[in-house]
Amino acid sequence: MTSRVAAAIDAAKADGRGAFVGYLPLGYPDLQTSIDAAVALAENGADVLELGPPYSDPVMDGLVIQEATQAALAAGFRLRDTFTAVRAIADRVDVPILVMTYWNPVLQYGVDRFADDLVAAGGAGLITPDITPDSAPDWIAASERTGLDRVFLGAPTSTDERLRMIAAASTGFVYTVSTMGITGERAELDAAARTLVARLRTFGVDHACVGIGISTPAQVSAVLEYADGAIVGTALVRALRDGGVEALAAETRALTAGAGR
Repeated sequence: MTSRVAAAIDAAKADGRGAFVGYLPLGYPDLQTSIDAAVALAENGADVLELGPPYSDPVMDGLVIQEATQAALAAGFRLRDTFTAVRAIADRVDVPILVMTYWNPVLQYGVDRFADDLVAAGGAGLITPDITPDSAPDWIAASERTGLDRVFLGAPTSTDERLRMIAAASTGFVYTVSTMGITGERAELDAAARTLVARLRTFGVDHACVGIGISTPAQVSAVLEYADGAIVGTALVRALRDGGVEALAAETRALTAGAGR
């Protein structure tokens, strides 16, 4: 099956630019606003949407995103709301939607049930930060059956053996971790990201998108000198928190300018 996510990255490349992947937590500050925010993200230049159902133990998330997801949980967000949101967003914009989720909620919901409901809602796949391909046979089987993309993470500390496995198992793109640590804004990106992308290329990865710590148009532009896409989260969540959907739209336009929009 054709990957909608890979096709979006290829379309950006054909336009002479890199892809911009924008992350937002679902349910923040409330479900409807998070839907409107995701639509604004797509309408203002995002090539791929990465949407995160809030989780009680967000081990990879920095403070800004943690605060947003905790607020969403406190407001009553439930995992089933993920599919309501994805369906509403997919009805309004034609941009592939990836759900970034920790694995325990999927396991509790049921792997096949989650995959089927995501497909039915119009989703394109999952980013799974806390599960590796060798621990995910049920998810790999479900994604093969449904055509959903499965985006695994590669880190600067990953061995060649693990990167080879990640490269073989991932579809859509490989989420290339720019630096060790949690999400957030950093003054300078770790040079290890460039090396990591080069290592992934040797294992046949055609679509490598870099995330963690990218927060300015200049950083987006720098990453796209060697990667296929740049992933931004914290700067977008901060804009939504401080100025609502209008501020988010403006921030998205500024950041996608760094991607050559």
